[in-house]
Amino acid sequence: MRWLSPILLALALPILAGCGAVSSLSKAGKELDAYTLSPAAAAGTPAGGTRHLIVELPTSPGALATDRILIKPVPYQAQYLPDGRWTEPTPGLVQTLLVASFQNLGGFRLVGRTANGLNPDYTLMTDVQDFQAEPLAADPPQYLVRVSIMSTMIRESDRRVVASRRFTVTEIVSSDDTRTLVAAFDRTLQTVLREIVLWSAR
Repeated sequence: MRWLSPILLALALPILAGCGAVSSLSKAGKELDAYTLSPAAAAGTPAGGTRHLIVELPTSPGALATDRILIKPVPYQAQYLPDGRWTEPTPGLVQTLLVASFQNLGGFRLVGRTANGLNPDYTLMTDVQDFQAEPLAADPPQYLVRVSIMSTMIRESDRRVVASRRFTVTEIVSSDDTRTLVAAFDRTLQTVLREIVLWSAR
């Protein structure tokens, strides 16, 4: 389990027994590879629309307000991959991919991050509640990649909440390889993004 860069090593030791995590600590000072993820893509021509939408910067727990890739051995413990990071902090990455997903899939005439030059009909507020890999008690090792985003649609004409829903997707992978985990993040997030866009465009 070379990926672990523990914040609370004392708590982690019982979980990591026999996994060789100590050898990974020597990598903590090296430059991290940067990874990005993919927006949801349309199979054909994007659907048209007449409404304008603002996608606000998502909120998130403190452990996700970083460009590091989060590992959660237990709900109260945050660790990070020692050899990989996102290209930008998680909230900004999700906002970028949400905007691109809306542009790819359609349903709105214009989609932006801010109201500058845009008269929005709706604002999408999101909270990234889970964006992590969780080690499972399995042999060989397995990891559950979990993406959970709470989405709230605000109608700008009266600032009323018109819809709210949590979107959660998980995937189990049987490797602690960074690229394998990132690929699982990519698949799970694309599914969540697609569901959010289709739900918002109704």
